Amino acid sequence: MTDSVRLAKRLAALHACSRRAAELYITGGWVSVDGHVVEEPQFMVEAAQQVELHPDATLTPLPPATLLLHHPADADAAIRAETRMADDPSGIRTLKQHFVKLTQYLPLQAGASGLTVYTQDWKVARKLGDDAATLEQEYVVEVTGELVEDGMKRLNQGEATHGKPPTTIKVSWQNETRLRFALKNPQPGQIARLCLSVGLQVVSMKRLRIGRLAMGKIPPGQWRYLAGYERF
Repeated sequence: MTDSVRLAKRLAALHACSRRAAELYITGGWVSVDGHVVEEPQFMVEAAQQVELHPDATLTPLPPATLLLHHPADADAAIRAETRMADDPSGIRTLKQHFVKLTQYLPLQAGASGLTVYTQDWKVARKLGDDAATLEQEYVVEVTGELVEDGMKRLNQGEATHGKPPTTIKVSWQNETRLRFALKNPQPGQIARLCLSVGLQVVSMKRLRIGRLAMGKIPPGQWRYLAGYERF
């Protein structure tokens, strides 16, 4: 026999609230057991354990989260609490619910590193899906080789895709080996194909920006929350 009960039941009894309200408090990260936040309503607690409700606790539903990840090239990146950047400016509390049902949008070019977006928010998903053709993406591309005559002009003319005329893109040199590409809705492999067509081979690529949102100082392999005031 044991005196343990589900955390939601214990909290409901302590604070004279419904079981549903207790579950919302818990999943919202407002409840601690012996000083440690517990987010699972089914967590079993003993009678001697101390259960506390944060004084600022609210039943306001949690808004869906959007995470911005600096994805390293050719490597897996784990999105978990431990890989959140230390100085995330968003002010959002890390909750386990934020890692559930995340969907990635606007994948990187093959072999590229840089800014990637994972979201639970249907508004963000619709923006990145419906407006993909109008959202400019910025890549910095390290290249080797010798640019053919009129190569920059050809790069800026873009590439015809699916029988449609080419979409004009903006390409410029950042230094002797690095190009800046600003283009909308790049197709898989498009940047590498364009470079190859003018005598250049891609050494590395990094996406720095999607729309108005820049990757900034997110370290490789780490992520931060999209703040409420930020827009793509």
